[in-house]
Amino acid sequence: MKYNVIVVGSGPGGYVAAIRASQLGMKTAIIEKESLGGICLNWGCIPTKALLKSADVLHDMENAKNYGLIAENVAADLTAVIKRSREVADSMSKGVQFLMKKYKVDVIMGTGKLARGKKVDVTDAGGKVSSYEADHIILATGARAKALPNIPIDGEKVIEYRKAMVPEKLPESLVVIGGGAIGVEFAYFYNTLGSKVTVIEFLEQGLVPREDPEVSKELTRQFKKNGIEVMGNTSVEKVDVSGKIIIVTVKNRKTGESSEIKCEKVLSAAGVTSNLENIGLETLGIKTDKGKVVVNEWYETNIPGIYAIGDITDGPALAHVASAEGILCVEKIAGHHPQPLNYGNIPSCTYCQPEIASVGMTEQQAKDAGYELKIGKFPFTASGKAKASGHPEGFVKLIFDAKYGEILGAHMIGSGVTDMIAEMVLARKLEATGMEIIKTIHPHPTMSEAIMEAAAAAYGEVIHI
Repeated sequence: MKYNVIVVGSGPGGYVAAIRASQLGMKTAIIEKESLGGICLNWGCIPTKALLKSADVLHDMENAKNYGLIAENVAADLTAVIKRSREVADSMSKGVQFLMKKYKVDVIMGTGKLARGKKVDVTDAGGKVSSYEADHIILATGARAKALPNIPIDGEKVIEYRKAMVPEKLPESLVVIGGGAIGVEFAYFYNTLGSKVTVIEFLEQGLVPREDPEVSKELTRQFKKNGIEVMGNTSVEKVDVSGKIIIVTVKNRKTGESSEIKCEKVLSAAGVTSNLENIGLETLGIKTDKGKVVVNEWYETNIPGIYAIGDITDGPALAHVASAEGILCVEKIAGHHPQPLNYGNIPSCTYCQPEIASVGMTEQQAKDAGYELKIGKFPFTASGKAKASGHPEGFVKLIFDAKYGEILGAHMIGSGVTDMIAEMVLARKLEATGMEIIKTIHPHPTMSEAIMEAAAAAYGEVIHI
């Protein structure tokens, strides 16, 4: 069977690319070996947010007295929490099924592998192999949890994110290896439900090491306040799973001192690895580098007509990046004239509490780039909406080029900031200046006022601090 476009993988990169291709009049098929929506909808972005929402509600109920309310005998029903999370994921996956039908995208269930002559061989669950041909083939096979060499994931005592989402029971104690987004989100979830949690991060900036150091410091403060132990600049030397209790041996990279942590479970959250195996890259001679497919600015590989998007390419492993790449790739195939993606203006979000959101350069990155800076910071303790909602933790920090007023970076930590960051992404896209943000009227009372106030702070015009 011949198509204009075949997409291999139905995550947020693949299914979005397929829909856009169909919208542009191309006969399109998508190949998926497991569930439509990929990891994001089924085992990543969406179900984790459902789990985190349950944790948020539990936290608020436990602190009901702060709102003048009485809530007694509050407890988490772990089975019901997980059931809700899976129902949300299943609903979203069915939504993708509906979209495939709406846009007349053929769904081919099975494992796809590139073959010569712009073909994809698909092996179904019964082992039957069928061949499909296309003018253009887009690889969107995503990524999986990264296994550390000295810490094998056995799925029982040492688990990865998929197992962490469906625990049979709540562990009394949990060691999380990795202080990035996945690690801190699960640390928050398990801590809120009652586990004793320790987070171990190799890099010196223990939590969210890619974020601005001030954001990391504030999150560390909030985590420790909630009883989460944070060990930055620390390596995991060994994980002994031979006994009933796991013994994790760690070493402080600064002092060289070793210590042991005893726990019931270990969550390996040290990043992801691209799914490049057994998809036919070697058959066609498609170039890879450091575990990523090499592509040009339109996501075409060294083999004409073969493309790659999302986590298997060298870019941020984020769902919204994969979606943007898929759309851009397909529009280029259709003969449109899209602009290459600006990877300097990609928002990053972490959904623990307090939430974290950022875009652009950190303060140090801006200094290293040679900019003279104006920096404004506004704490949510001075926000009427934040105080009224009972979540005054965190701040908004904006970084401007002192010469021209260009927005170099925006860094936020606080309740709801993942819904606020898009304003700064759009402002940067439209090349707005700091003064233009100050003169843009923000509604009161809202959390978003903090953006205007932070900009005003950078220019010495702040009112409420």
